[in-house]
Amino acid sequence: MKRLRSYWTLASAVAIGMLSQTAGAVQNQDLAFATTAELDHVCAVGPENPNFVAASLACRAFIEATVQYHDEVSNRKNLKRLICYPKGTTVEDGRVAFVSWAARHSKDKKLMDEVPVVGLVRALAAKYPCKR
Repeated sequence: MKRLRSYWTLASAVAIGMLSQTAGAVQNQDLAFATTAELDHVCAVGPENPNFVAASLACRAFIEATVQYHDEVSNRKNLKRLICYPKGTTVEDGRVAFVSWAARHSKDKKLMDEVPVVGLVRALAAKYPCKR
């Protein structure tokens, strides 16, 4: 656990440092992730953007943390799972699912103004629904 925490601390520091040194579509304030739209803005950054590495690390860290929390809470507390992804699903699969979902809902101000953890879970639940 300590190693994972150290990795994310380092990744976040690198991401913030890179964002402060380069110009582009993603800025330091974008990492506040106050809305689903802001998370989408960071997660949708393509490899041609000079901020791609920083944006990719920030997006992946947010997705990983959200899914880990979901999995731990639903497993330990016997709560209903919201996301049932198949074995072998990657963080990149989750990023693609989220960005695709956000593109389809980009005009829905209510959804895009929600806190990003809600938007991400909505997107992943739509892509990986649980069979009841």
